[in-house]
Amino acid sequence: MSTRAIGDVILDLQNISLRFGGVKALTDISFDVREHEIRAIIGPNGAGKSSMLNVINGVYRPQEGNIVFRGEKRHNMEPHKAAEAGFARTFQNIALFKGMSVLDNLMTGRNLKMRSNFLLQALWWGPARREELEHRRKVEEVIDFLEIEHIRKTPVGRLPYGLQKRVELGRALAAEPSILLLDEPMAGMNVEEKQDMCRFILDVNDQFGTTIILIEHDMGVVMDISDRVVVLDYGRKIGDGAPDEVKNNPDVIAAYLGTQH
Repeated sequence: MSTRAIGDVILDLQNISLRFGGVKALTDISFDVREHEIRAIIGPNGAGKSSMLNVINGVYRPQEGNIVFRGEKRHNMEPHKAAEAGFARTFQNIALFKGMSVLDNLMTGRNLKMRSNFLLQALWWGPARREELEHRRKVEEVIDFLEIEHIRKTPVGRLPYGLQKRVELGRALAAEPSILLLDEPMAGMNVEEKQDMCRFILDVNDQFGTTIILIEHDMGVVMDISDRVVVLDYGRKIGDGAPDEVKNNPDVIAAYLGTQH
């Protein structure tokens, strides 16, 4: 658990319902996220976890409910506005440019920060050159932080899976987010890779003060690193609280053991 002091509520999801045709993906879900905390969303497959992340950063628009971000109520959060507001995201399926180097992939995370016009960027002249050098410096800091200096020039497609997941985290961090959305960052990893990823997530939270919303199936990881956990099952919230509280919740136990639907 982070040693950083947890702040006030930064994001409040109020009575969120999401449907696709006649299928209910999320039903009347409410929970909040506090500044600087690691907030986990867990649940069995098909529980609606990724749908909830997609609502948070504006990929999906809920039919009912509100998103309150930093005190401002929004019925919808559009993806570009979410990015401008400081949200960054990783995905279940790695979404990197496989033919590009690690460094160039991380540079794409700086796109929203770039101010020079396209012509100046193309000519790499004057303000554009200074800006590019500053962005590159920020990216190099992320590379050092994630301990991937030795692969900075390597095409991402040549890297093993665990390192690709670390590069994807790096691209999200390059955007200097205030809220980081991690969709199963440890899926498919071996024990050592998971330990490394846990350490980086805790360090991001502790050193940068980044608020983290995390989906993860490994319950040991969730209970070790999360400040609070919300549990979904079949698109409904069945638990919410500190890890120990959630772990001993009868509804949560039933959902994971498959004894209740």
